[in-house]
Amino acid sequence: MKNCTINDALELVTAVKVEFHDKNREKYHSFLEILKDYKAQRIDTRVVRLKVYQLFEGHKDLILRFNTFVSTQYEIKLPLDCDDRQQQCGRLEVGLEDALAFLKRVKDVFQGKSKEKYDEFIEMMNDFKAQRIDTSVVVDRVKELFKGHTTLILGFYDFLPKEYRDDELRLEEKDALAFLKRVGDVFQGKNREEYNEFLEILKDFKAQRIDTSVVVDRVKELFKGHTNLILEFSAFLPKNYRIRLPLQLQTGNKVKKVAENCEIPWDLLDIISWKLDFDDLFGFAGVCKSWREFHKIYWRNFMASQEPLLLQKSCHDKKSFSFISIHDQRVYHSKTINHFWNLAYSGSSSGYLIMTTENNSFILMNPFTRKKMEINTTAFKVEFSIFAYHVLLAFGKGSEEFVFVAICTSSNSLHVYQSRNSDWITYSTKGKPWKVVDFVVLHNTIYVVTDKAKIGVLSLTSANIKFLELKSTPKVTSSSHLRLVSCDDARLLMIHILSRRILNVYEIDLSIKSFVEMKTLGDIALFYASGKYFYAMSNPGRWGYESNSLHVINLSSTQCIVSIGNDNNLPEYISHDRLSNPPKGRPYLLDWCFKHLHYEVDYSLDD
Repeated sequence: MKNCTINDALELVTAVKVEFHDKNREKYHSFLEILKDYKAQRIDTRVVRLKVYQLFEGHKDLILRFNTFVSTQYEIKLPLDCDDRQQQCGRLEVGLEDALAFLKRVKDVFQGKSKEKYDEFIEMMNDFKAQRIDTSVVVDRVKELFKGHTTLILGFYDFLPKEYRDDELRLEEKDALAFLKRVGDVFQGKNREEYNEFLEILKDFKAQRIDTSVVVDRVKELFKGHTNLILEFSAFLPKNYRIRLPLQLQTGNKVKKVAENCEIPWDLLDIISWKLDFDDLFGFAGVCKSWREFHKIYWRNFMASQEPLLLQKSCHDKKSFSFISIHDQRVYHSKTINHFWNLAYSGSSSGYLIMTTENNSFILMNPFTRKKMEINTTAFKVEFSIFAYHVLLAFGKGSEEFVFVAICTSSNSLHVYQSRNSDWITYSTKGKPWKVVDFVVLHNTIYVVTDKAKIGVLSLTSANIKFLELKSTPKVTSSSHLRLVSCDDARLLMIHILSRRILNVYEIDLSIKSFVEMKTLGDIALFYASGKYFYAMSNPGRWGYESNSLHVINLSSTQCIVSIGNDNNLPEYISHDRLSNPPKGRPYLLDWCFKHLHYEVDYSLDD
């Protein structure tokens, strides 16, 4: 496939989302799965092409946009030629239900003394997923592992590209006879008439008196309570008629405990979890004890991965928020967050989305934990407009108490709320030759920067800012745009944007009390949002980002613009659009969200 930029990919994903999000939401998720399978090398470009054609059939504009990502030989011709249609009709799709049903069949066959074979199969799949072995090795090992179980081998072949299937391995007459013998053994004696009824069904089908769907319905009823027979019979059917059974199969025994009926292997729970959105994941954890234990680990890993997520807000007629993982090509949704769509967004901090309401209050909502806080005020009038405030949320060290800091962008007034005394303090800048423009948490202390590049420490016990005596201060002008960044709570950076185009970055070295201009970001990536917020991340390669890079999103665009520097230079700055308004007709990127960051302050440092 062609080497396209992240922006190109995001544009295509966004277009697909807009087209299918409401009435055909499953198509949108199917498209993301195709991209994920291709990235993981589970399918090749040919398979991607065929899957995309079926998915986008009737949507010429999406097909044409997709063609920009593939070389000429793999472009989708409109209409698709005959050879492609034949390949498409013969291709096999693998969905979550198919995978779960097949794994259940394997487990049923190898239960008891042969359980180690099931465990070996799962281990093999893990090795393949981690790219420690390739497809050809998997095929050889599966044929050996499932030796004597022809139906399992053929079932596994359904998941393989055509070139890896063994055409000589088919369901021979002896397999059918063996199955008939097993049916006869089950329905001997008093139940012999059920075996005869099964033979009659097969005769009627062979004589074309009934079709496949009737056969399926009658066999499911006839074999009710005999799961293994249903699954074995299903292997003889065309894929479109395969019988899928619920995971909690009824055995006829009295149901004892919910947990005992939900003992699904954790590898399957992992597959299920990756298919769920935030709301469903919270429900997932409440099924039973074993699922709850899995969810604790899964959620902890999720919170520490895929950083950062892009926060996207929909257009007016959709009214929804979503989170985009660029490198996993995954979009997360939450109906809980959507209830706050009409509020005015101010920023993201400590995992919370911070918004203002029309009733003079701030709403703090954490979509990852579902925690919500509302802060009312009579100390000042809360403005109700997008990015009316620059905000920061930090928690007391080792406690649930929190500090909320907000700068009103129109009045330049600085307000601080502390939950321990439920009170607001206003840090007045009236009569002073400077104004606070940004703040961050570093080493449990809130640092501020003024429009004159003065660095200070915000006191939490009084309405006071203690400014540091630094040896040197960068020269700023009236057109300068200054921002503070705390990089992994280890380094304090100041971003200086001059005339909206020139980017300078300084590290504030507190040990020598001086600004040190950085010629390159080194092993740091910067993330910038909507003329308001800068974020920094060291060692970005672990998340799939480049070092010495800048990633910019603006309200006036639906694209993420990426700039990468070199060994001797900073990345080129992209002009911000702090005065622009979000588009009304399409979803737009609102902010970066570092969900795992949890800022903490230490009150004792003020003493």
